[in-house]
Amino acid sequence: MLSVLRKLLSQPLWLVGFRPFFSLAILSGMLLPPLWLLLFMGKLPVAMHHFSAMQWHAHEMFFGFGWAVIGGFLLTATKNWVQVRGYHGLALMLLTLAWFVERLAMWYEAALPRALFLLGNHLFLATIVVMLLWTLVRHRKTDSYSDNYFFLIALPLFLVAKNLILSDEYFQAGVSMSIGLFRVAFLVMLERTLTQFMKSLFGVSILRDPRLDRSIKLMAVVMVFENFMPAALASGLAGLLAALLLLRFVFWYPQRALRRLDVGIMYLGYLAIVIQLCLLAWQHVSPQGWIGGVATHMFSFGVMGLIIPAMLVRISKGHTGRKVSFDALDKALLWLMILALVLRLVMPQLVPEAYLHWLELATVCWVLCFATLAWRYLPYLFQPRVDGKMH
Repeated sequence: MLSVLRKLLSQPLWLVGFRPFFSLAILSGMLLPPLWLLLFMGKLPVAMHHFSAMQWHAHEMFFGFGWAVIGGFLLTATKNWVQVRGYHGLALMLLTLAWFVERLAMWYEAALPRALFLLGNHLFLATIVVMLLWTLVRHRKTDSYSDNYFFLIALPLFLVAKNLILSDEYFQAGVSMSIGLFRVAFLVMLERTLTQFMKSLFGVSILRDPRLDRSIKLMAVVMVFENFMPAALASGLAGLLAALLLLRFVFWYPQRALRRLDVGIMYLGYLAIVIQLCLLAWQHVSPQGWIGGVATHMFSFGVMGLIIPAMLVRISKGHTGRKVSFDALDKALLWLMILALVLRLVMPQLVPEAYLHWLELATVCWVLCFATLAWRYLPYLFQPRVDGKMH
């Protein structure tokens, strides 16, 4: 038994956090959407007692797929930020097992004793949040980023959002809070990565004014609680944050970035955050008129759907010792996700009677993208670095 464990632990998959969790992100991105479509169409029986199929869908989008991505990113990035080896080996293996336990607990909730379900449902997120917080707090003196306190605030709140999603009374608050927390994470990530990308690719320095950046992130943290605010206040704050983001965007050389799809897709994801905030502001003062949860899906398809595949390609290549370049197929996958966004959000507004048809086509685009990512990049994540480095 010990020899089998040692053999498993010696696999490259357990060298660094992005390897197992980006693998899980790719697989869940490929499998969860069609599973939800079957539930939505009534082709699969709903086997949950304490929450609905819609709650399962929202939970798995954010805390299954979404946290596989953000978990892999933060497990890798935090070790670089504070200059330590980072979690590897058995720690990653157990964390991966906890992620699978959570997926099984969610699907078989009706067959589990309540206490066992609650344990299985919280094991992964609680553990990874504690691990990430421990890394940032313990090594704060060597932290390269002074604004990582935003993660110290946001990470524990994910546990609150998770439980609200599974509550009938506070489901919408849980969805809003989850989007708000992912918004904070994406804004921090975009600030740091786009600063590097634009400098290395175009030789330009994008606007990084500490006062503006801090104001944007503070407002994003406040917007985590928008569902608990008076409608007028939530609408005003969403509009103000969108305006600040758009103002900064103008000084980030979008005319150059959008010439290259590999970087331009990140800019489109940034703009999707702005549009989602505008939709949210409008929704609070005029809640009628949109079909298919537009504000929510502008975030899931426009922000997560556009940025995440590009992130998976870039990190899967760069952190395994390969040249970071997007070939024709990589770019085709990004165009496929742009098409999925149009099919999911735009077409239902133009031809609402074909809503299910658009939903099916958008799901096909999403699944094709992640299935191709699985075919191309899972081998990279399971193999040693090609440049001979350890991790």
